[in-house]
Amino acid sequence: MPTFPKSSPETTLMLVKPDGVRRGLVGEVISRLERKGLELAAMRLLTLDPARAHQLYEVHSDQPFFADLVDFITSGPLVALAVRAEGAISVVRTLMGSTDPLEAAPGTIRGDFGFRVTENLVHGSDGPESAERELELFFPDLGSSS
Repeated sequence: MPTFPKSSPETTLMLVKPDGVRRGLVGEVISRLERKGLELAAMRLLTLDPARAHQLYEVHSDQPFFADLVDFITSGPLVALAVRAEGAISVVRTLMGSTDPLEAAPGTIRGDFGFRVTENLVHGSDGPESAERELELFFPDLGSSS
């Protein structure tokens, strides 16, 4: 039988947003990541300042909801996680579920615990380029990630 080369592990960013921290869901999120087999490469608890929030969400800067997004993500502490595994970006996004918790499948983080699109518990990088950019915002000492 032919053997196929394994792709190398990638690292992605996942945030437990202020609503997830307030609701005591950090342990649940981490537990789901670990049970799936993902490695936690780094973790930080911090309150995001507006300048870093603008950098995080710069792709949405021309959207009418941008100011609300920044206000929300800076409203309290969040937990930033650098998560590593083969296919980490895709795996994390699947575990999170749809951005709108009312459309998210049961069994996903947002499907099980979310109820508002504006407060949807978690954030995850949507691709290798955003993962690299976002990881640099929270874990500059981590080095090249994906």
